[in-house]
Parts: sequence; C-alpha cells; structure tokens
Amino acid sequence: MQLKRFFRTGSAGIALLLMAGAVHAQDISLNLPAQTYVRNAGSFMLAANETDVLVKKESAPVVTAPKEPYEPPLLSGSNTHLALGLATIVAAGLTAVTAPEENEGAIPANYKRDTNGAHAQLAKATVALAAATIASGLIVHWDDFHFEDGFSDPDNLHALLGVTGAALMAYAVNKSANSSVPVSHAGVAELGALGMIVAIKLTW
Repeated sequence: MQLKRFFRTGSAGIALLLMAGAVHAQDISLNLPAQTYVRNAGSFMLAANETDVLVKKESAPVVTAPKEPYEPPLLSGSNTHLALGLATIVAAGLTAVTAPEENEGAIPANYKRDTNGAHAQLAKATVALAAATIASGLIVHWDDFHFEDGFSDPDNLHALLGVTGAALMAYAVNKSANSSVPVSHAGVAELGALGMIVAIKLTW
C-alpha cells in the first residue's frame, strides 16, 4: 500500500516537474529580450526613415512659379496725382490760349473788364487742379520727401517746383481777378506752369 502511495506521489511529482519544465521552456522560447530588441529596431528604423524623408525634402530643388512683373493698379494714389498734374498743365495751356487782348495803357472811361469769361473760368479751374495736385502729392508721396537729402534730390525738387509753380499760378489768377483794370499777370502764371511741367518731368 505504501509502495503504491509512493509511486503515485512520485508520478505526480514527476508530472509536475515536466509541466513546469514545459512552461519554462515556452517562456524561454518567447525570447522577450529579442522581441524588445526587434521593437526597438523597428522604432529606430522608423526614425531613420523619417529623417531620410526630411533630408530628401530639404535637398530636393524647390520649384517656384516664375514671378510676373509687378503692375500697379490703374486707379492708385500715385496715378491720381499724376493725372491731376497733367490736367493742371492742360488747363493752364487752355487758359493761356483763351486770354483776351487787353490794353494796359489808356483805358476808356466806359471800359468794363470781363472776369467771368472762358479765360477767367479756366484760370480758376487751373488753380483748383493745381491745389488738388499738391494735396494728392502730399498724401501719397509724403514719405518720399526728406529735408536731409537736400533739394538736389529729384523727389525734393519735384515737390519744391510743384508747390512753387502752383503758388505762382494762384498768385497770378488772384492778382488779375481782383483788379478792375488789366494788370500784368501772364508772365507769373506761365512761370508757375513751367515749374509744374519741370516737376512732372523730373519724376515721370
């Protein structure tokens, strides 16, 4: 009886040892460090691939579309200033053409001077256009004018001649409009118009 019990106990022990050995063998076959290494290697390879992609992107030539030449819009502050300046010159020319012949010498007693004719109206329009030209120039090109550059700078000379020319024309028109007798004013007005023409030519 004891022999049978010993045999059973021994058989159970051997079976347990075999099972434990099989489980241990399965644990060894998993080779967890090797799998961890493979996982790490995969991560390393992924990082290497990403770096390779980045390097290729950086080293690849960048293809950009050819730049078209810049064309400013037709309706801009600078173009408005230019158009007003040219309109002032045209109006000044028409004013000079429509000037009546006035005798500055002996004036008849019943002489009445025409201050509302085409010449006078064109003269007033010329001064208004000149004022608008100066105002638009100050608004649009204020940053182009610098005292430290001196008046030899084209932008500074443009501003000086433009303002002076407009002022001379305004003086000539005012002098003639407020006189009941013919006064000499054409020379001053023409000098002012010439100053504006030179101013436009400097920067156009």
